[in-house]
Amino acid sequence: MKYDLKFPSVSVEEKFRKVLSRLPAGTQDRVMEAIEKLADEPHPYGSLDSLKLKPPVAIYQYVAQYRLRIGDYRVLYDVDTRRRIVWVLALRRRNEQTYK
Repeated sequence: MKYDLKFPSVSVEEKFRKVLSRLPAGTQDRVMEAIEKLADEPHPYGSLDSLKLKPPVAIYQYVAQYRLRIGDYRVLYDVDTRRRIVWVLALRRRNEQTYK
């Protein structure tokens, strides 16, 4: 059973798309493909590309519990297993500020 992919608010979606639009076309495609795969499996078993964050990262008024690695970029997201929703919260370039 598939999960729905959603943004928690319009402003979060706009910020995500703004960061995405600044990436090279090939990287944009990789990011979107990886996010679409989360709908089938939000917790890829045995994958180092998707890990639970310890401690969780506060993004706006939301909390990212997981990160998805795509090259030098990270997609921060949360999963509501009861309602079967993957909440996409942020797209960030990997650096010392990524998880703060």
